[in-house]
Amino acid sequence: MAKQARLSFWQIVNMNVGFFGIQFSFGLQQSSMSPIYKYLGADEATLPLLWLAGPVTGLLVQPVVGALSDRTVTRWGRRTPYFLIGALLCSLGLLCMPFSPTLWAAAGLLWILDAANNVTMEPYRAFVSDKLPPSQHSLGFLTQSAFTGLGQTLAYLTPSLLVLWGMDKDATNGSHIPQVVVAAFVIGAVMSITSVLWSIRTSPELPLDAAELARMRARRPGARAVLADIVQAVREMPDTMRRLALVKLFQWYAMFCYWQYIMLALSQSLYGTTDPASQGFRDAGLLNGQVGAFYNFVAFIAAFALVPFTRRFGARITHSVCVALAGACMLWIPLIREPALLFLPMVGIGLAWASMMGNPYVMLAGCIPPERTGVYMGIFNMFIVLPMIVQIGTLPLYYESALGGNPENVIRLAGVLMLCAAVAVLWVKLQPAAEALPAAGALGATGGH
Repeated sequence: MAKQARLSFWQIVNMNVGFFGIQFSFGLQQSSMSPIYKYLGADEATLPLLWLAGPVTGLLVQPVVGALSDRTVTRWGRRTPYFLIGALLCSLGLLCMPFSPTLWAAAGLLWILDAANNVTMEPYRAFVSDKLPPSQHSLGFLTQSAFTGLGQTLAYLTPSLLVLWGMDKDATNGSHIPQVVVAAFVIGAVMSITSVLWSIRTSPELPLDAAELARMRARRPGARAVLADIVQAVREMPDTMRRLALVKLFQWYAMFCYWQYIMLALSQSLYGTTDPASQGFRDAGLLNGQVGAFYNFVAFIAAFALVPFTRRFGARITHSVCVALAGACMLWIPLIREPALLFLPMVGIGLAWASMMGNPYVMLAGCIPPERTGVYMGIFNMFIVLPMIVQIGTLPLYYESALGGNPENVIRLAGVLMLCAAVAVLWVKLQPAAEALPAAGALGATGGH
């Protein structure tokens, strides 16, 4: 690969604009899927099962796509084809979602939408490591974190903005889904494809040198070889990455609890209802959009503000402090009875969200070999989706018995788990790639390098 040159701040921004569209889509899912499922007749206790699409598609798609992108050779580069295909499919999924006639149609579309986002996600993570020198990894990944905050801010806020601009908040379509939600998904479809096209146009991949091309073309082709790459990478996983797995277990179980139940918790604590036909439920949906937009806006600002702290204190300490603040704030939320006060705990959640989307990748990028960035970024996503799958399989078992069927208690559980993550990250030992993995020659023995 051509030598990685230091890029200007605006060049790094341009290469990450596509992450804005990806995260706008995720923001729409986080803010709107539980309400959509409720509008279509879902039961609260089994609500997590309808979120199964995201983690399962991430588990299956991201390691495979990451490994494929490490060995893809096209005129547009290794990662770009995956950006484009994923963005196109995502736009189609967003267009169709709010017109779902039944609960299972919406659940099926979520599988397609999540698969599309996952096709794009890890090649985009690898793109930062490909293009930036190690000294700029923190800025590159935290810029992606900033676009996560900005994209999800606008996704959460769009329904409220549409109401402010004159749309009727109580108008619904034939599936009882509010028209402001329908319009937000259409806007998201446009954002998804246009932002990725911007990054493709302004930030071409670094050309591969002749030796790298020869090595890639010498790799064994076919699905079996890709699977062997993944298995070998898991077996040779660096210690830093293994220790991060426990951190991710706590924080992503917690975040899935939060996203699934925060709107129901607010409806219960502030409006005294979880009836999807009530005005209080719709008001809670708009309020959830507003506070969700606020914490994502905090994440947008915090992502850049965290850069000097990460450089001075390290990604580990910075991340521990941020997720501990989020844990305390989640425990506070069910005690609040005035909507305006909800914006205070969102500051802590926003700081944690900025750190979660940046600092673990800063820790990871320092311990994996450049030629295997794609497959390791894909495997690292398993540490996100496996906790989500565990949450989906376990929460319905104790939602009634241990949590009293109360969505507020799910938010309290999320707070406790975030505090556990803050402790677990202090156990992570950072290693450079040269110490963490066997030499490149050893990696090539079974990987076909």
